[in-house]
Amino acid sequence: MTLTRTLATASRVLHQLRHDPRAVALTLLVPAAMITLLRYVFDATPQTFNAVGASLLGIFPLITMFLITSIATLRERTSGTLERLLAMPLAKADLIGGYALAFAVLALIQSALATAIAVWLLGLDVTGSPWLLLLVAVLDALLGTALGLFVSAFAASEFQAVQFMPLVLFPQLLLCGLFTPRPSMHPALEAISAVLPMSYAVDAMTEIRTHSTLTATFLRDTALVTATALAVLLLGAATLRRRTP
Repeated sequence: MTLTRTLATASRVLHQLRHDPRAVALTLLVPAAMITLLRYVFDATPQTFNAVGASLLGIFPLITMFLITSIATLRERTSGTLERLLAMPLAKADLIGGYALAFAVLALIQSALATAIAVWLLGLDVTGSPWLLLLVAVLDALLGTALGLFVSAFAASEFQAVQFMPLVLFPQLLLCGLFTPRPSMHPALEAISAVLPMSYAVDAMTEIRTHSTLTATFLRDTALVTATALAVLLLGAATLRRRTP
């Protein structure tokens, strides 16, 4: 893996995205729109918005980046672009790293916009620093990017890529502790939730919402989300096919 080739790949992806302003606008605005909608759904009970808003501030970017990354990567594969790129002296790690870096730029802007709107316009009340909220939201978006790059290797069409969403994300959404505390789940489900990265993303957001200082739990949770994203990126590089079947 070389930095020059990775940056060149990221620059190419960003250049392509720039020519699709509608997709970029939707990617950046959907999480902010969803958190705004959530605020007014709980207009009569703002304490409920405060209880779940921080967690969803991390989940929304994860979901949107998963979708946009898996579909965009698959589109490049089905069009033959990936096969032509990999025919060049370009390592698979360079390609995956470049895609991850390009979508990380989108993830940063997306998360910053959603966090700013939630905290400063919608009045999301958190005990900890809003900057930590932003950090976890970005990590969650990067996790979604990594998962999207990984599953795109196993999809033959954009429709199949979308079908991976209920398989990969919905179980995590149900078991992450958003709807009910994980310790109150059936022991088998609690054990499954303990190996799902979204559980730790939600736990990290909860720590920010309830604690004014950094806690050991928060550091553990963010480290696990980061490590999972990196591990999935490595898996994505390992499973990337040089030829399209």
